[in-house]
Amino acid sequence: MTKTTIKSEFIAGVKDTTPLIIGAIPFGIIFGSLAMNSGLSFWGALAMSAFVFAGSSQFIAITLLAAGTSWPMIVLTTFVVNLRHLLYATTLVPYVKHLSQSWKIPLAFWLTDEAFAVAINRYYQPDNSPYKHWYFLGSAIFMYLNWQFCTLLGLTLGQMIPNLATWGLDFAMPVTFIGMVMPYLKNKPMWATVIVAGGVALLTFTLPHKLGLMLAAFAGIGAGMLTETIEQQ
Repeated sequence: MTKTTIKSEFIAGVKDTTPLIIGAIPFGIIFGSLAMNSGLSFWGALAMSAFVFAGSSQFIAITLLAAGTSWPMIVLTTFVVNLRHLLYATTLVPYVKHLSQSWKIPLAFWLTDEAFAVAINRYYQPDNSPYKHWYFLGSAIFMYLNWQFCTLLGLTLGQMIPNLATWGLDFAMPVTFIGMVMPYLKNKPMWATVIVAGGVALLTFTLPHKLGLMLAAFAGIGAGMLTETIEQQ
């Protein structure tokens, strides 16, 4: 088995995130192109990407901002949408609990859907590399820098392209998420989780403040756990 190093783990994290980066590029550009039209300033949009760094929540925030929604409601809605990160964090705890706070804090901030999908797959691998958190870091930083760059592109070049949001470029993000999920569909509990979560998400799509997302997440987890329990009996 090839010996891993800090450098090799970091670079591997960057490389394995590249396919997901491609799907996130149009998403980031569209956000930048829409942000200023929603009432954010140029620097305000950059600051949101730099300090919030959550694509879905940022789109929801600028939509609510454009509609004149009060800031407490914007904060509450984005908080609910990002609760799924609690599920990610819980899954990662056994693998990062030995790290210092100087590691946990930035990794928690940079935790995204894409970084989680890449990092957890690395942690599941049976080798005993002590540098898997460097792999996580490489993935997370690459995704973060890409999001900042794409926001800037949207704020500059995107403003020169009329009706960019209607070009259908955002199809890349759902495709990316499908690609993230497919490798994990290896057993009945995972299939049950995906089918139930997807069904509940569709049925609860019209609920306010994206509450359907959390209901779908919990329903999917429950279905997966129930299926696993039945299989073990």
